Parts: sequence; structure tokens; C-alpha cells
Amino acid sequence: MTTSRRKTAAVPIDTPETGPDKAESGEFASSSSAGRSLRLLALLAAEGRALTLADLAARLTLPKGTTHRICTQLLAAGFLARDVDERSFVVGPALRQLAFDTLNHGVVRGLRHDVLSELVRQVGETCNFTTLDGTQVLYLDRVEAHWPLRLTLDVGSHVPLHCTASGKLMLAQMSPQDREAVIGGITLTRMTANSIVSATELHAECNAIAERGYACDNEEFIAGLVAVAVPVRNAAGEVRAAIAVHAPAARMSLKDALSRLDALKAAAARMGALV
Repeated sequence: MTTSRRKTAAVPIDTPETGPDKAESGEFASSSSAGRSLRLLALLAAEGRALTLADLAARLTLPKGTTHRICTQLLAAGFLARDVDERSFVVGPALRQLAFDTLNHGVVRGLRHDVLSELVRQVGETCNFTTLDGTQVLYLDRVEAHWPLRLTLDVGSHVPLHCTASGKLMLAQMSPQDREAVIGGITLTRMTANSIVSATELHAECNAIAERGYACDNEEFIAGLVAVAVPVRNAAGEVRAAIAVHAPAARMSLKDALSRLDALKAAAARMGALV
């Protein structure tokens, strides 16, 4: 299947000759435009849903023409993207990469990595630190166990929600309305014979996860791989991420994985101060 791509030309920033903001010129114009662009991106990121041009203009108290020019520039740079309804905008891949790079560097990132390293030393298997990115799970960090047989997923990789321990955990922590919308909007692809591909069964699984406080992947994402995930909560008690352990079932049964729950929860409590 061939997908056509619309090429969007960048539109110059308003100048005394080309736009209605005639009072802005030179360095001040550039600074003002940068500020407006950042405000627009911050609004979309905080909103967590697509917004139309009219929505953006109203929320930012900007003229539609100015908002359109900003959106055109941000689209061309990859910081915005069109939604399914092409009249609406969502954050683009360049902004997601910027957010990921920001999260994945610095002192806090090092402290998070130390938490994972200590957890791997305790449980003897690979552990990862993940968060929700749209309707997928994003790997923020991972520490590999020193075994010849292991699954390698690079930091920055995305995996599905419906068939992974971290993904189901994230779904279970959503409000009923958000969970209904996400499950109804994603494709429940059968990855293995154990994958949950029924929306009704997935809702039931999420309810059970919310009640017990952890999620399992019983060879649902990859045949022969099991995992257990626990939530990472910030100081306000909000679930911001997940910590999971996974290993080949031939080396660690699901029962064995569940025996690591205390260590996982202790690591999640330490990680909570770093999110």
C-alpha cells in the first residue's frame, strides 16, 4: 500500500511587509514567534488530544492567521502532525523525540538507571522502565541481565499496550472513559496464541490488574517470554511509569516472576521520587 505525503512549505514569520503583526520586527519578532510556538506545543502536549486551528487560536488568544502560520512552520519541522481529521493537529515525531532525549539524559536519568541496575542484581533478570506514549509503551531505560538467551529492545522502542505487562498496567490505571476510548481505538493484534484480542476480555483483565496492583504478560507479546510489571507513582500518587522484569519462560516461569514482586515494588517506590 502506498501512502501519499503532503509537502508543506514553511511560511515566513510576520514582518512589517508580510504580516499583520506590523509592530514586531527583527530580534523581537523572532523571539515573539518562538514564544508563541512553544506555547502552542505546550498546549497540545498538556491537552493530550488533537486540537483544531480554531481551538488553538482561541486557547492562545491569537489571530487565526498567525496561528495558521505557526502551525505551518511546526508541521514542516515535524513538531506538529495532522490528526486523522486533517483539520486537527497533534504533537509530531520531532517533539516526541525531543521529550525522549530530555527524559533520557542528565543526573535524574543516571539515578533511574542505578535503581534498575540494583533491581537486576536482586532479581537476576532483565528489567525495564517504561511510560505511556500515546497508545503505545515507550522504553525509557533498561538494564540487561548477563544471560546468553535474552530479548533485546533498545531504549526508545515502542511496544503494544494490549499484550505487554507494562501496557496492560497503563491501561488499567486509566479512567474508565479513557480506557474505553483507547481500547476501542487500537488494533488488538494477535501476537501469540495467548494474546488478548477481545475488547471485553481486555477490559476484564484491566479491572483485575487495577485491583491487584500489578500486570503479567504470560507469553502474550512474544511466545516463550513472560513478564511482570508494577506501577511507578509520583508524590501525588499518579502513575507516571512502570517497572517490569521479563525473561524467557524456560528460565523464569510466571510463578517465578511473581516471586520478584516485592523487589519490583521496592524499586518502583525508589523510582517514584525520580518521576
